This record gives sequence, C-alpha cells and structure tokens, in this order.
Amino acid sequence: MAAALQVLPCLVRAPLRQLIWGAPMARLASGVALAEHAQQLFESAVGAVQPGPMLQKALSLDPDGRTLKVRDRSFQLRQNLYLVGFGKAVLGMAAAAEELLGQHLVQGVISVPKGIRAAMECAGKQEMLLKPHSRVQVFEGAENNLPDHDALRAALAIQQLAEGLTADDLLLVLISGGGSALLPAPIPPITLEEKQMLTKLLAAHGATIQELNTMRKALSQLKGGGLAQAAYPAQVVSLILSDVVGDPVEVIASGPTVASAHNVQDCLHILNRYGLRAALPRSVKTVLSRADSDPRGPHTCGHVLNVIMGSNMLALAEAQKQAEVLGYRAMVLSTAIQGDVKSVAQFYGLLARVAGARLISSTAGASVEEDAKLHELAAEFQLPDLKLEEVLEAVAEARGPVCLLAGGEPTVQLHGSGKGGRNQELALRVGAELGRWPLGPIDVLFLSGGTDGQDGPTEAAGAWVMPELTIQAAAEGLDVATFLDHNDSYTFFCRLQDGAHLLYTGPTGTNVMDTHLLFLRPQ
Repeated sequence: MAAALQVLPCLVRAPLRQLIWGAPMARLASGVALAEHAQQLFESAVGAVQPGPMLQKALSLDPDGRTLKVRDRSFQLRQNLYLVGFGKAVLGMAAAAEELLGQHLVQGVISVPKGIRAAMECAGKQEMLLKPHSRVQVFEGAENNLPDHDALRAALAIQQLAEGLTADDLLLVLISGGGSALLPAPIPPITLEEKQMLTKLLAAHGATIQELNTMRKALSQLKGGGLAQAAYPAQVVSLILSDVVGDPVEVIASGPTVASAHNVQDCLHILNRYGLRAALPRSVKTVLSRADSDPRGPHTCGHVLNVIMGSNMLALAEAQKQAEVLGYRAMVLSTAIQGDVKSVAQFYGLLARVAGARLISSTAGASVEEDAKLHELAAEFQLPDLKLEEVLEAVAEARGPVCLLAGGEPTVQLHGSGKGGRNQELALRVGAELGRWPLGPIDVLFLSGGTDGQDGPTEAAGAWVMPELTIQAAAEGLDVATFLDHNDSYTFFCRLQDGAHLLYTGPTGTNVMDTHLLFLRPQ
C-alpha cells in the first residue's frame, strides 16, 4: 500500500496535538489517534486503486509476445495496436500500458487534466509519467474539471485517430473519472460554450451525475458510444477505472464505448424537471430535434469489450482491512452513497448517535425517534447495497473502537459563490450535526475525501471533523451556518485552526469517487 503511493503529504498542516484544544487531555490523545488513523485509512484506500497495478492485473502478454490477453479474451498483435484515453487517472494508466506493451503500441493520444504531469513530477511519482520518447501524445486541459478548448483539441485528435482505424486494428481505450470533461466534442452547430452553459445550469440545480451524462451523451459526437462508432470496424477494448456509483459502464465518462440507452424524450424529461427547457440555445434544440428523427436509430457496440478494472469497492475493501489491523471492528456500510449533501450529512450525524449509543450500551443515547429517523433517511436514499441494520447489530456486539466505511458521490446544490467541494461541504455539515447533541462517553471523527486528491476547484482532497467543530469555530469567530449558506466550506476550513482539518494529498493519480470514514471509540 505505502509503496504504491510513494508520496502522500501529511493529512494536516498543524501538529495534531493542537487540533482539539479545549478538550481534556485523555480526549485530546484519543482525537490525535483517530486523526492519524483516518489519514492511514484514506491513504490505503487510494493506494489500492493506483492505475499501474490495476492495469497490470487486467492486461497480460503471452510469452511469445504476439497475443494480448484481457480477462478471458485474446487479441492477436501485429503492429495493429492503438491507444486513446481520457480521465484523471489516465496518465498513469497509459504509462503502465506502454511499459507492458512496448513496441506493439503503434500510436496513442490521451487527454488528461491540466498540470498533471508537472504535479506528478513534483510529487516524485515517476511511475505515473510516460517515457521521453513515448508513442503516446499527451494533451492537457479541462482545468478545474471543466471542459475547455484544450480538451476539445484533444477530443478531436482522439476522434481522428479512431476514424482512421481498420478491421485489422485493435484500439485500447483507457477511461477514468473526469473523462467527460476531458472528451468534449459537441455535435455541430452546438458550441463548447453552449454545452458548458447547459451543464453548469443542470449541476447548479442539483442534477445527478447520471442526468448530466444523459444530456452530455445526447449532445456529443464521442460520448454515448460515439467513440466506439468512430473506431468501427476495429476491435475496441476499454479498461475503466470507475468513479460512478454502481460502476455502470454506460455512465462512466458518459459511456464513449457503450451504446446509449437514452433518447430525446429522456433529455426533455430532465430539462423539464429542472425547469430549463425554455433556456435552451437554438443549437441544442436543433440537435435534439435532429436526433429524434434519425432514421438509423440507436447504434450498437458489438465490437467492444468493456472491463471495469478498479472501483470504490476495491478501495474500501483495502481500507477496511487496514482498519482491522489497527484494532477496529470495521464494516463497509455502502459503496453507493448519493443524494443531497444535506440529507447525507443528517444521515451520518444520526448514524453516529444511534451507533454510538449501541456501542456503549447507553440508555441515555439515541431515542426511538432518532433510530426511526435514521432508517427513514436510509430508505429515502434507496441504496441497493446499504447494510444499515447489519452494521448496527455488529456495532452493538463490538467491544472496542469501530470504523464504518462508505463510498459514493453526494450532490451539492449551489446557492452561494463560495469556494469548496462536496467532500468539504459534507464534512462541515456532518461536524455541525455531530455538535447538535451530547454523544456520551465516546469519541467520534468523520472524514470525507475525494480519491483523486482534488475536491472541487480547491487544493484539498476533503476534510475531517469531530463534534467539537462548532465550538472551535465559534471561538475563532467563524459561523458555520454562514459558510454553508455560501457553499464556502474550503474558506471555512482554511481559517479554522490554520487549515488543520483539511485533507491534503496532492494529485493521487486515481479516481474512484469519495471515501467516507466514521470512527467511534468508547472513552
């Protein structure tokens, strides 16, 4: 685990002993230990899904060097192998692929986040970098995870490579989170700016990533199976590092190698739901009306093999293992946490109270009403893999510290013009929830971090909190509610104890959504 990461800067900037001032010494020591353990578990989760090792598990060459094996499929190599890729983890994936494939690789084009090569070099992650005479051309773009003209140039280069392939060729497609922003190719006459405007409007109104991707696919030349169609009749193998709940290949990076199952009516339904149909540019209306009357109907992708090579589930499994090594009873609650960040924060606040009461067998802990509210919230999320009752029963049987793990991607509805990300906003909201009630003789810590190392347009991956957060903030003249009203969580955490609660990793080279850790330790 540690070797895979090599360089991960410290979780906090200030000494840990300064973080929980005002608490009794015993509680202070326990809080320090929890914070250190939170760092270790987050690092282990990220380390488990590094692109190089994941790719080497998915791909192998026969000893004769003429056959590429991908899971149970074999492909003949005869100077016919090409590579394209797009996403936050694709630089490391491409480096590992070229290392493995060597001279078999004829040409490649990848689209990666702006500044990622310099960041990896600065972090000393040479394994994430292509060799000086690489056959893979690198485009950097999509600053702050937003499509731009640099990413558009990359997408057009990828499209050009794909369209030049023949039936004798094999195209290896590397896909990871952030791929949608790095592969913008709007259908003419839609401009990049018009497509961006519509995407921003939808996101600001709380549209889910699934809804955003439905719209992106409908308006793109390459998404929704468009790249696979461009490469036809070549064989296509996609290796995917998933950053989407449930790992649906048609949603990750908007499914460029998966035929879209959505139609124009689905798009109109989404636009109506958020009251945006009247705001559509004329070009978007033109493309949607043209698609609705396309006599060819939806295309298929029978020449494509899609393989999920890494996911949030793998990251949490490794963190769970490390938690057990550290002496915790560790359980994965869900890998599919989604929904409005306010509701998710309320859920975690109630979970801490209900689970904490069961852990210390407190009759003065959570009430029957709170237990019922927790289950009600859980039902509203409609999470297919949620193990709430199983986890609560295990907590009640535990005789020591507990660590509950989860993953997913909550959504934030933007109301203010502050700076932050969903992980920092979730942590801040959970901190406020934890401070609402006395939790009894138990120490609690919650961490939320993005596995890509960048939470929104900030330098932080996320943040961690304890129940003392609101008191600490008030002592420094910081009003939690005001910062939340302005979606200004990054500014809040920068000011609170000189940024000590922020999670800094730098770019991790991977991306499998977010990691949530809830620690409960009896005093």
